[in-house]
Amino acid sequence: MTRYLAGRLLGLVPTLLIVAVLVFLFVHLLPGDPARLAAGPDAGPETVELVRRDLGLDLPLPQQFVRFFGHALRGDFGLSIRSKRPVATEIAERFWPTLLLTVAAMAWSVLLGLALGMACAVWRNRWPDRVGMTLAVSGISLPSFALGMLLMQLFSVRLGWLPTVGADSWRHYVLPSLTLGAGVAAVMARFTRSAFIDVLQEDYVRTARAKGLGEPMVVVKHGLRNALIPVVTMMGLQFGFLLGGSIVVEVVFNWPGMGRLLVDAVEMRDYPVIQALVLLFSLEFILINLVVDVLYAIINPTIRFK
Repeated sequence: MTRYLAGRLLGLVPTLLIVAVLVFLFVHLLPGDPARLAAGPDAGPETVELVRRDLGLDLPLPQQFVRFFGHALRGDFGLSIRSKRPVATEIAERFWPTLLLTVAAMAWSVLLGLALGMACAVWRNRWPDRVGMTLAVSGISLPSFALGMLLMQLFSVRLGWLPTVGADSWRHYVLPSLTLGAGVAAVMARFTRSAFIDVLQEDYVRTARAKGLGEPMVVVKHGLRNALIPVVTMMGLQFGFLLGGSIVVEVVFNWPGMGRLLVDAVEMRDYPVIQALVLLFSLEFILINLVVDVLYAIINPTIRFK
């Protein structure tokens, strides 16, 4: 396991290098002149040129990339073109609201998805299964921005129960987490149902029933643990998608997180912030996949990495 972890961690370097090159090229292909945006609409050509030299945008692209990647290895992503503050400081202020929102959405969606998927598998092709899968398909089909506006209209505008903007208390997390986690809950329910149906048809499950074990014991003790292997994979992927896919929800609820920061950075052509955020999202995906692989061995000790 130690050798496996060391190999995976070493594999981060070339992966992040490839991502950094792609992000750097993509960002510089965006239309618009960041020097002009930073200087202001009333600035003259001389002022714009001074700003371009100050930002290092007058250098050739290969030299700009070497400069960017060298500083990134030291944790220095430069200054934000928009706010003139260090990029690391900008991201640090927005990181925790996004992480807490993602954890809240993931927690309720996983619990609900697992319970719904298990119930649908146990009562397969009966009314609980049909109702559960109808809800799952509805959760997948409804866009997150539409669900968010619907929840705001119902619980904030009409009933006045919950706030719509800000992240000051737990009440501010309710609507955004419901909006963000609805699709994940639906995916988890469908995936859990499929995995449980396969597990409940295995010989060891029939043997457990033949020994006289109750159905709850068979489902939870013998079925759940063996069905969790593919489900954990989906959980890890969905958590990564939530971190990166919270952009729409954060815009709808004006959430002070990294997704909102990324949208503002793209609008202002804030190259340093865009590059740092995309690299951070890529690193999160890689680390989440590594954690999922390690969880395999915890859930099922028969799995060994070579």
